[in-house]
Amino acid sequence: MRAGLAELLAAKGVLLADGATGTNYFAAGLDAGEAPELWNVDHPDRVQDLHRRFVAAGADIVLTNTFGCNRHRLALHGAEARVRELARRAAELAGEVAEAAERPVVVAGSVGPTGSLFAPLGELTEADAHETFTEQIEALVAGGADVAWIETMSAPAEVRAAANAAIAVGVPYVATCSFDTAGRTMMGLLPGDLTAVFAGLTAPPVATGANCGVGAPDILVSLLAMTETDAETAFVSKGNCGVPEFRGAEIHYSGTPELMARYVRLAVDAGARIVGGCCGTTPEHLAAMRVALDAALEDRALDGPGPRPTLETIVETIGPLANAAPRSDAAPRSRRTPRRV
Repeated sequence: MRAGLAELLAAKGVLLADGATGTNYFAAGLDAGEAPELWNVDHPDRVQDLHRRFVAAGADIVLTNTFGCNRHRLALHGAEARVRELARRAAELAGEVAEAAERPVVVAGSVGPTGSLFAPLGELTEADAHETFTEQIEALVAGGADVAWIETMSAPAEVRAAANAAIAVGVPYVATCSFDTAGRTMMGLLPGDLTAVFAGLTAPPVATGANCGVGAPDILVSLLAMTETDAETAFVSKGNCGVPEFRGAEIHYSGTPELMARYVRLAVDAGARIVGGCCGTTPEHLAAMRVALDAALEDRALDGPGPRPTLETIVETIGPLANAAPRSDAAPRSRRTPRRV
């Protein structure tokens, strides 16, 4: 069953988004340095299998395998001419899984950053960014995506370019940033300033918030900053599964299903309307998160909202921050482009 995001959000109150793409693909055979987006054509069975496992675990929203499916990122693999082919096929694959589900599922077209810097720091222009994102979003919509899911952004100008592209295509959109540098994005944006990025646009996002970052405790601090003075916006918290650590040449994430379940309860109490997992989050983690979310919503229906978590509560419940708290006088750091895994 298919669903529109705004409609399902209004009906259910809080939604569960899916987990990681890259991490799970690595477990399924993706080689380091290989573009996951090529799997939409080369291994569609593996792409759909992960979607099915997330839906079976309880996801209300599945993200297409298109995080790096733009001409700038695909150029690194000699596939810049295949944006429309790969993005459309990704949306079709996710759509087939959603349509086979026994409950409503939203297909969100994942739109990640270009990986390029805007002028004068780099060569990316507003016109180029708009054209780049429009190409990708048009293909996602042609394949059946219900919403454009702009994610892991750092630069406000790039967020606006992607948002304006979605508006031009005529599709609703979500936009999230990664606050992974002393509580800011790598280009200096504070969580509390995120909603101002959309000022003046002809259509606001259906939801906005944070994804990725450095760990579940840190993204909850970002969420608290966003919801502190804004009770109207639908905020997203799609955090990493614990903290990444290298074991030899491989990256492992410290989060257990139990930790991610506790994270969900805190995120709901902090005001999140969409909760999910990012890097390291498997279908097994998501199943525990579904149970926790259902229990949280049942408790809320009986007793009202839970207490708003404090920093101390977060640390006691799921562990210490991996990053420093944001400082208003901190200067933007040099930019690198993360890949959601």
